[in-house]
Amino acid sequence: MTDDLLSFKDMCARFDVTPRTLRYYEYIELLQPHKEGRARFYGPREVRRMEVILRGKRFGFSLEEIRQWLILSQSQGAEAERRSIVDIADRKLGELVRQREALDRAIVDLRAMRDEAARTLQG
Repeated sequence: MTDDLLSFKDMCARFDVTPRTLRYYEYIELLQPHKEGRARFYGPREVRRMEVILRGKRFGFSLEEIRQWLILSQSQGAEAERRSIVDIADRKLGELVRQREALDRAIVDLRAMRDEAARTLQG
């Protein structure tokens, strides 16, 4: 094999994922490694796809949303992929802001409850 291909084990190590996770991404066809017998090898395309998968997961996107990015990139090119990313990211940013606002309110309420309980213990 050439130097630009990673083995299954190397791919797991590079991205700090379990073998089960990597096999699952293959099973749902997010990744399509080159196979030689039972051995799997991952080239630059699969490495890039894995980067997209993990970045998308970190931002809270579903695997189906990530799949759509990958399909769009493959079928319509980088510009269409970037347009899609902008649209999806805008939606996700709005969602994350709403979640943060809800968390901020919950923190304020919880502190108030704790402070009230603490005052009754002291008095």
